[in-house]
Amino acid sequence: MNAFTRVITAATAVAALSAGLSSAQAATSIQLFFPVPVQGKLANEMQNVVKRFNDAHKDIEVTPVYTGSYDDTNLKTRAAIKAGKPPAVVIMSANFILEYVINGEVQPFDDLARADGQTPAQFMDNFWPALHANATIDGKIYGVPFHNSTPLLYYSVDAFKEAGLNPDQPPATWEDWIKAAQALTKREGNTVKRWGFMMPATYDYLGWITSALNMSNGGQYYNTVYGGEVYYNTPTMLGAVTLLHDMVHRHKVMPEGVNDANATTNAFFAGNLGMMVLSTGSLSFVRENMKHPYKVAFLPRNVRNAVPIGGASLMMPKGLDEAQKKAAWTLVKWLTSPKQSGEWSRFTGYFAPNRHAYDLPEMKDFIAKNPDAKVALDQLAYAGPWFATYNTVGVRKALEDQVQAVLSGKQQPQAAVEAAQKAADALLRPYVEQTALKLVGKTN
Repeated sequence: MNAFTRVITAATAVAALSAGLSSAQAATSIQLFFPVPVQGKLANEMQNVVKRFNDAHKDIEVTPVYTGSYDDTNLKTRAAIKAGKPPAVVIMSANFILEYVINGEVQPFDDLARADGQTPAQFMDNFWPALHANATIDGKIYGVPFHNSTPLLYYSVDAFKEAGLNPDQPPATWEDWIKAAQALTKREGNTVKRWGFMMPATYDYLGWITSALNMSNGGQYYNTVYGGEVYYNTPTMLGAVTLLHDMVHRHKVMPEGVNDANATTNAFFAGNLGMMVLSTGSLSFVRENMKHPYKVAFLPRNVRNAVPIGGASLMMPKGLDEAQKKAAWTLVKWLTSPKQSGEWSRFTGYFAPNRHAYDLPEMKDFIAKNPDAKVALDQLAYAGPWFATYNTVGVRKALEDQVQAVLSGKQQPQAAVEAAQKAADALLRPYVEQTALKLVGKTN
């Protein structure tokens, strides 16, 4: 190699290195906070999802940050915002977003959608109508649906047959549900070999299921257009809490106390449980671990078929620069595209919020092979928004504490709903005073 060639080669190498450094410097770095609210392998798969995004978008570098449960993610996001270091995107429990709007901590996606040549309404039309109430607030998009759920009744086919029940006719009403649970419960002396029914009664899960029972009893769980009002001390909520009380203490088809999702699924997998209520987001976990035939069905009704939407939306906190906003929007659109939405649904069991995902051949094939994945979609016709208020977690726990006491035999249903309402009203008082009461005072 002569001197001239060496000079050209060195110059080329320097230029390539410089271009590489320039490209790396030009990449916009953002964080994605993500929870794992159900059982399974979601944390590892999210790492794979983000890697695929980064590989396809060299101008953006997303760092995924696992943040625990929905409640944990809420706390960590608030801490990051207060510290002036907000993540660009958060997979946030859909019902928490209202409080971020109330506190002025989140920015809408409307302008970003318009910059793409879409009206906000056109963008939201990609998603199932039942998801819009928790995603749009005061006419603006504050959450883009990412993965969503409804509660489902899971039941063992073998247990049904052994108990003389028809597995093709799951209980549709509360009366049917109690009778089936009684038939499924198997005792030997004082020992229960198989429980008729179980459900998670830990924080978050319990509030969601209790709200579903209240809705299916004809009730409304909270004021869907005002963040300062909940309906705990009502006949419909009393009926829902009484149902749970009677399952445990009267009919004795459900174990006493506060069981979590692991205890529930472990009993189901071991053949020690006939029926359970879980999120459709647990469907892949159950499909992978249940070694015997099972089926899923609508949540049984008392007055009407009704369930709350669950799951998460993608939220963009305030405090981002323009480059971060654009990078966040690119990530949000990619994660909620039909292809990615369908892939995540097939992996997790959550239904795909982008309704166009179900037009893809791979999704049609999956549904044909796994008809249990269609039940949550069918239940969407009866779905309503998820509980969202000022101080959502505290107000939710006001009810959950009382229902847990009922399940543990420490409280009666009537006293429980009265105490829950009193505690919730006290927690909501600052927002009520800030809005309704102060407004009334100014007009008098």
